[in-house]
Amino acid sequence: MVSRENPRPGGRSARVQAAVHQAVREMLARMERADVTIPLIAQRANVTPSTIYRRWGDLQELLADVAASRLQPETEPLKTGSARMDLQAWAEQYADEMSSGAGRQMIRDILAVSDTANAEKCSGYTQQQLRVIVARAEEQGEAFPTLTELMDFVISPIMYRILFDQVPNSDYIHGLISRVMPKGAPSPETAEATVDVSGA
Repeated sequence: MVSRENPRPGGRSARVQAAVHQAVREMLARMERADVTIPLIAQRANVTPSTIYRRWGDLQELLADVAASRLQPETEPLKTGSARMDLQAWAEQYADEMSSGAGRQMIRDILAVSDTANAEKCSGYTQQQLRVIVARAEEQGEAFPTLTELMDFVISPIMYRILFDQVPNSDYIHGLISRVMPKGAPSPETAEATVDVSGA
């Protein structure tokens, strides 16, 4: 088994990671996946193959790391004025991105390795986004599901559908959210009306 180095954050380690990740993304966009190799990646990134092997171990681990990096959100969820509507918009976008060809391939790359670090990283990204929406609900006094409920009863069914069934549509996602909302929470129609009034 290859012993991988424990890279220090910043400095040369960060530059190497950025160069290698960029090389992988460019090659996957222009080449057949089966033709991508570590020597070719190293050549494009201007590093030695041994550098890649030391840090990532093998090609699949590298692809999983690149996929996890690409799944990191760049912005917070859209703010509509209602946490429920924020969740609906975010969940639909999440499902669209994950169920796309590129999204499915990134999920497969992450799940193909025995090391769960990248999968846990992606779960962390999702939870981070949901925490923002949960916090908005608390600030606005909205009755809202907990983070655990959102992960178990909204995200998990969406991911199962993406991996093993039909792509979840807007109505399916709307149904998941409706079932997990606490009793007394506003309906989507009420939420939409609230947004319209606040924006007037």
